[in-house]
Amino acid sequence: MSQHLAHMSVQQLKGVGTMLADKLAKLGLYTLQDVLFHLPRDYEDRSHITAINAARSGASLLLEGEVLSCDVQNGKRQSLAVRLSDGSGQITLRFYHFYPQQKEHFKRNTRVRVFGEVRLGASGLEMYHPEYKAVRVNEPLPDAKLTALYPTTEGLTQARLRQLVGDALVFATPQSLPELLPPFINQRFDLLQALHTVHNPPNHIKRELLLLRVHPAQQRLAFEELTAHQISLAQRRQHVQILQAPVLAADCPLATQFLDLLPFSITNAQRRVWQEIAQDLQQAKAMLRLVQGDVGAGKTVVAALAACHAIAQGWQVALMAPTEILAEQHFINFNQWFSQLGFKVAWLSGKQSTKERNASLAVVASGEAHIVVGTHALFQESVQFARLGLVIIDEQHRFGVEQR
Repeated sequence: MSQHLAHMSVQQLKGVGTMLADKLAKLGLYTLQDVLFHLPRDYEDRSHITAINAARSGASLLLEGEVLSCDVQNGKRQSLAVRLSDGSGQITLRFYHFYPQQKEHFKRNTRVRVFGEVRLGASGLEMYHPEYKAVRVNEPLPDAKLTALYPTTEGLTQARLRQLVGDALVFATPQSLPELLPPFINQRFDLLQALHTVHNPPNHIKRELLLLRVHPAQQRLAFEELTAHQISLAQRRQHVQILQAPVLAADCPLATQFLDLLPFSITNAQRRVWQEIAQDLQQAKAMLRLVQGDVGAGKTVVAALAACHAIAQGWQVALMAPTEILAEQHFINFNQWFSQLGFKVAWLSGKQSTKERNASLAVVASGEAHIVVGTHALFQESVQFARLGLVIIDEQHRFGVEQR
């Protein structure tokens, strides 16, 4: 039975060692499945040769012509300048990073085929560091199709990425990359067909369709991604429901004391949501609840009421916000409210000095801090809670899935 591509390291591809694997990791590519779902951002059209007099600045084109001259030019930066003509016009190929033997590739009357972006320079139309190869007159195009361009990183060329994707496709089989979707959805494009089409579009596919992301193969992969995401969420939800959680009584005198401190009465909607949360907290399984409302709707007060249920029964509460400013605002509010009730609120952020951070970590670990407010610094390994019972995440959509 074939191994699933999600469990196969990129180092199983030919020529991928530690250094190249590190570069791929910068793109989030760790497995062969990651490589296959690293989709092109654009496509180059190398399916036909453009006449030089039809070339326009800013376009990436395939040109062909004969070398008229090849000279080393000294200016602010030394460059190798190759003058190319196809009878309709002329263009200069300019190489700033060249080696002496490179001049041998551009002997007078040598016919070359070049690909690159056309720019308007001092000598007219120019190409900087184009791809090139010597060809015969009327030599056919070897690969008359669109060429994929991928998001990349320093030290990783497009040609190398295309090779890695091609090598990964060799490993892709119905067994190593099984379908998530039922057969009736896959009638037009199954997963493997869609991947082959997107990475190596046949010559009849229009580039415009691919750039608009409306080709059926791209839509098939988008559907695959959405399905995988929903399955992942369902599995996480199922996992959360298995987790044991502290049973917190719905009756909470501390919450009543908290409400008495407020200079206003909470709304019926706030009270209803609070009561629903209190019912969840009575369960022995972990709560996973989203409180949604406009700015100023009173979500923070509802969160504070939920915190009352936990700290009243000896549990700690963690309140996490995505930014320092928002976290500090929560710290000020919670500290103002709960200090009056005799409870300690601690503050943890990435901007604290070592002395301040160590002091905060100590009160969290000892249980002296009943509520801990901070940014993503809350879930670092150095943070040890004495008895964590409730986690509140503000603007949870701004955190990654793993962080949540």
